[in-house]
Order: sequence, then structure tokens, then C-alpha cells
Amino acid sequence: MRHLRIFVAVAEELHFSRAADRLGMAQPPLSQAVRRLEEDLGTTLFDRSRRQVELTPAGTALLDEARALLTGEERLRALARRAGEGDLGTLHAGVPPGTTVATLSLLLGACAEHYPGMSVELQEITTDEQLRLIASGGLDIGIVHQPVDVTGLHLGPEVFIELGVVLPRVSPLARLPEVALAELAGHDLVLLPRAQAPGWYDRILDTCRAGGFDPTGLRHASRPELLLALVSAGHGIAFDQRPVAGKEPRVVWRPLADRPLARRTSAVWSAGRSSHPAAPHFAELAADVLARDRTSILHRDRTMNLHRDEGAPAKTDPPRPWAVVYDETAWRW
Repeated sequence: MRHLRIFVAVAEELHFSRAADRLGMAQPPLSQAVRRLEEDLGTTLFDRSRRQVELTPAGTALLDEARALLTGEERLRALARRAGEGDLGTLHAGVPPGTTVATLSLLLGACAEHYPGMSVELQEITTDEQLRLIASGGLDIGIVHQPVDVTGLHLGPEVFIELGVVLPRVSPLARLPEVALAELAGHDLVLLPRAQAPGWYDRILDTCRAGGFDPTGLRHASRPELLLALVSAGHGIAFDQRPVAGKEPRVVWRPLADRPLARRTSAVWSAGRSSHPAAPHFAELAADVLARDRTSILHRDRTMNLHRDEGAPAKTDPPRPWAVVYDETAWRW
């Protein structure tokens, strides 16, 4: 390829000295390269018998093919570079069970915008299973709820999401502007199964007990829909984000006093040489999507408070008769 580049430069300049200047090299090695190419091809490419260098018929025929080969080499190098940077191929990523459709759509959209040549395959997998698959090479990257053991792993940016308490709408606690953990005494607690995120599960229980709330019983729901159904039926309370509670008109969401529960979410991937080159980029995009999603939630909350200050019903107002079929809070979002 080096000899072809030299040949094309001489063919376009029809002058050995100018071609050498163009390529930033001395003329003697340039002339030697042309002669070696002619020897390899078994034909003369330049007519040097006249005052001006001219292409021979063989040189003229070779010029277009040489240009095409050099263009193909540039494409090949660009392709290899993009693949090495993770902009091509398939990235296998894990997401926590219960991840909302809105979050998944935002994440896939961001990947398509920033890395259009890369295909992303998302799998809904528990934290322990994600870590196992990353270690075995079956998964390139995972989005997990902290805390997790990150030995041998890279950890992406963390996003902190405040959690409040989800209560039946008819609960007396629903009339309070915020709820302290100790005020939840006597209630069962509805949680995602421990297998989905053991570290986070244990942290919730430790925080509850430290705050004066020792659940009378534990119930488990693998999906947000089941969690909301159990709460609305009076089988316990739960901790989650406000938008999750907004999907069920028979429950309400209230912030926790002193904000003791904040879910930490981040991407993790292998620290070995075999890690996918796109993993760090995906981790940044995932953190950005989760942060923007959280910012949107906070913005909606501030807007609701502003409306209430202007005369809208306060949180302490009793539920209206139509509240069971139409969620006024969701409407204000």
C-alpha cells in the first residue's frame, strides 16, 4: 500500500521531486519505491525518456485501481477504529427487573443517537445474575442497584434516586405531608425479592430498623404492578419513586422525613482486557438517562408544589370521591 501511495502521488504530479515533497520524503527512496513496484508488477509504469515524466499505458490503467485500493484501505482502517472504539457490533447489557418502559426507551434512543452503528441487546436480569454473566463473558455490562461487590469490575457514574413511601389512599398516614419511618410501625413491607438485588434489599431493612420501623411482615413482588396491587389492597406499604405510585389511583406517595432512602444505581462491567470497548460509553449514557429521568421527576414535583401554593388542594386534603378512578396527582404531572 505504501508503494501504491507513492505511485499515485507521482502519477498525479508527473514529477518525482514534487511528489517527494508532497509525501514529505526524499526523492531517492521515492524513486526506489517506484522501481520496486514496477519490478513486482513486471511492467513499466512511467516513461522517463522525455523531459517530462509521463504515464505508460500500464501506468494509466493502474492509476484508477490504485486509487480505489487506497480508498478501500482508508475505509478498512476507519472501520477497525470504530469497532475498536465500540461504535460497531452488538453490546449485551443487563437492566434491573422492573425498569420502566420510559427509561428503556430513553436509553435505547440515546444509544442510537450517539452510536448508530452499534446494536444494543437489553436483558432484564437480577443483580446477582448480571454479575455472574459479566464474570463469565455472557454479558458486556449491567445496570445494578448498589451496593454490590465491584471486585474485578469497573463502576460507572452513580445516580441517586430518592424514594418515598407508597400507602393505600385510605390510610390515615396518607393525610400527612411527609411520613417518618417510625410512623410506619405495625405495617407489613412490600419489597422486590431479595434475589433481584441482595445488597439493596438488606440496606432497606437496615435503614427501616434504624429509623424505628421493624416491619411486622415481609411480602415480595417481582414487578411494580404487583407491588402496587398489594399496597392498594391493604397488604402493606412499599418504598418507591413517585411516578411508580402515580400509576395506581388507589395508592398515594409521600416523601419520607429526613429522606433516609436513596437508591444508588450505576453500570458495572469487566475490568479485564476482554471488556467491550463501548461499555464505558454505555455507562455514561445510562447515567445521563437516569439523571435526566430523575430531573424530570423533580421538576414535576416542584411544579405541583407551585400549583398548590396558588390554591390547589394540599396533600392533606381528604381524597375526593372520584380519586379512585382518576388520579389528580398524575393529571397535574
